[in-house]
Amino acid sequence: MLDVLYEDNHLLAVNKPAMLPTMGVAADVPSLLTVAKQYIRRKYSKPGEVYLGIVSRLDAPVTGVVLIARTSKAAARLTEMFKRRDVEKSYWGLVEGRVEPASGTLVHYLRKDERHRKMLVATAGAMNAQRSELSYRTLKHDRGITRLEIELLTGRKHQIRVQLADAFAPVVGDRKYGSRRAFPHGIALHSRRLAFVHPVKKSPVEIEAPLPAAWDMFR
Repeated sequence: MLDVLYEDNHLLAVNKPAMLPTMGVAADVPSLLTVAKQYIRRKYSKPGEVYLGIVSRLDAPVTGVVLIARTSKAAARLTEMFKRRDVEKSYWGLVEGRVEPASGTLVHYLRKDERHRKMLVATAGAMNAQRSELSYRTLKHDRGITRLEIELLTGRKHQIRVQLADAFAPVVGDRKYGSRRAFPHGIALHSRRLAFVHPVKKSPVEIEAPLPAAWDMFR
């Protein structure tokens, strides 16, 4: 069942559940893209192939807002908006311990480790290293867990997960980057909000995704 947050003739925004890949998997493996195409096909009785363009991807264990274009025009315009950083991207994350300082900006240089399918912190100027930046602020600290609001300023693979793990502690449940604390489903990272100007209507759009049930014990 697709959790639709916003829909019009040009856009579809959904609340992705944990452990469902966004796209790019084998044909026999379910993905958010295939589920969304089935939804459009059924709702509008569309024969043949359905066009959908993913313009914001999330890692499989991450939940929250994913923005999908329903036309190639909308996809091209949104892709440019993301490149120009004209889209506000806000996440919530849980990390172990107290975060000090309580707010700030993190800048790292990240490079891919293809062998282990993860990202590594590198030095500035290292081969294939990309500058990665985010800002954060503490929303709550309780029972040894800190809830952060994170504004993503660049869009690198696994960026939030790597930067928080290096600066403070891994995202709760994120074993790939060192977490030893269990999380009920996926990891405690949620794409909370996207805000942008509609690529066709030119009106402001703000989309917010409710937290999944896995967060209930951490509220």
